[in-house]
Amino acid sequence: MSEHRPQVAIVTGASRGAGKGIAIGLGSQGMTVYVTGREKSASGGKMLGRNLPGTLEETAAAVTRAGGKGIAAVCDSARDDDLRALIERVVREAGRIDILHNNATYIHDRLVEPGPFWEKPLEFVRIIDVGLRSAYVASWYAAPVMVKQGSGLISFSSSFGGNCYMHGPAYGAQKAGVDKLAADMAVDLENTGVAAVSLWLGPQKTERSVIAVEEKPEQYTGFMAVAETPEFNGRVLYALARDPKLASRSGQTLITAELAQEYGIRDEGDRQPPSYREALGAPRVPHPARVM
Repeated sequence: MSEHRPQVAIVTGASRGAGKGIAIGLGSQGMTVYVTGREKSASGGKMLGRNLPGTLEETAAAVTRAGGKGIAAVCDSARDDDLRALIERVVREAGRIDILHNNATYIHDRLVEPGPFWEKPLEFVRIIDVGLRSAYVASWYAAPVMVKQGSGLISFSSSFGGNCYMHGPAYGAQKAGVDKLAADMAVDLENTGVAAVSLWLGPQKTERSVIAVEEKPEQYTGFMAVAETPEFNGRVLYALARDPKLASRSGQTLITAELAQEYGIRDEGDRQPPSYREALGAPRVPHPARVM
């Protein structure tokens, strides 16, 4: 690992789920982590008709307990002004941004239900409206800060659904979209000291997956038996940000389970989560052509 130790991170959409765990994983490495969500102390969200636990304040407190400094930042990622204010606040208070991890998206209550997209609510399009657009906007505001300081990592929560069919076309388009954002942002960020990557997480142990297993055991029990903790992915992200070869990885879509093997990172219970490359497909490799 390089001598550079990332100090300040932003994780969007961190009230619960993958975002919460990634923030805690970064906190366990001593980072100051700004965690965002639409409300500070209220819980929200549903899964298959059941209420989901988790608040922004709880996430911030968990980051601090893990060894970092958690800061709850109310921010609706669907609002450009909120994202601008978030970046301005972090720069004003912390003076820098070492990692921006774009995790915020919209997840509909019926996401994991079977059936064609036209039989599901049109509201599913918000997965793209929030999950893809907000990642672009947050990165647009953060990139100049990182370029000025000469270092930084912009990363995106993605999954194998960026290549295989998973949860329908809106979900797949959002994941494929952030993979492409990383690829193209990396071109613009060349020789600045700033990198952009998209991360394919495996099945996650989250509040949603607990409900999914209870409601659809035949579909999810097997996956969850070897699922990753989001905290594991946060530690992988930290190691990646410190990797002296980070510049050579910029623009790539990377599988966190494979990075973990490279970096010697194991999950809870001393497990090594598997990669699903063979079962679900490999990340697409962008063509080297550049049309300006």
